[in-house]
Amino acid sequence: MIRALYTAVTGLITGEAKQSTVTNNIANSNTNGYKAENLSIKSFDDVLIQNYDKMVNGKNTKNVIGSLSQGSKVDDVNTDFTQGVLQTTDKSTDFAIEGKGFFTVQSNNGMTTKNYYTRTGDFHVDGSGYLVTDSGDKVLGKNSTTNVVEPILVGDGKIQSDKYGNISINGKSQYKFDLVDFKDYNTIKKVGDNLYDGSNPIQNANVTVRQGSLEKSNVNVTNEMVNMMEIMRNFESNQKVMQAIDMTLGKAVNEVGTVK
Repeated sequence: MIRALYTAVTGLITGEAKQSTVTNNIANSNTNGYKAENLSIKSFDDVLIQNYDKMVNGKNTKNVIGSLSQGSKVDDVNTDFTQGVLQTTDKSTDFAIEGKGFFTVQSNNGMTTKNYYTRTGDFHVDGSGYLVTDSGDKVLGKNSTTNVVEPILVGDGKIQSDKYGNISINGKSQYKFDLVDFKDYNTIKKVGDNLYDGSNPIQNANVTVRQGSLEKSNVNVTNEMVNMMEIMRNFESNQKVMQAIDMTLGKAVNEVGTVK
């Protein structure tokens, strides 16, 4: 009976984790470039129940009764990288990736610099003339003259990009977006601010860049609301199971064996 109580509790814990994931998806349904998350649940290994009460030819033999579930647990959080809807903004510093791939940005915490990757293309030009994200991370591109990947310096010029990611400033070819992809998306992880951290990026030559457009979130709010209701029903079911077990334990402690 105590084991059944533990099993019901694991259901409550995993339900709470799923609710947190769904809530986060709904909260970011209007965040540009956001990719929905899905929580994977797995069960603990079942326990085989058996005894030796069965008698065969006067001897006790093994009698397999069945298996007992030990509940569920969180396995992993998976990101859905399907394409979001592209929305036209007509803003020259807005860019969207059509197909697979990521923009490369450079984050500086004051001591070290590190490259991250993002699908969010609502960039702007900072006070120093660099193309940056909303968080101030510099967008990287390959310099057309030196072939060195560096922060894109726009200055006070007019920026234009073709569908291949080649950037012209005031009509002169200057950079090409450092567009990358990954062979295995399971190796990249979200780190906040719609950024991803990953190793061994590969250059993506087949990507299409849309200037004056933004990729919207790929969250399906209707599906997330359905998921939320399903989670609440499961949560209530586990609560009722716990209440029933609690009442049974109470009777076992207070009534069974009482001398009347």
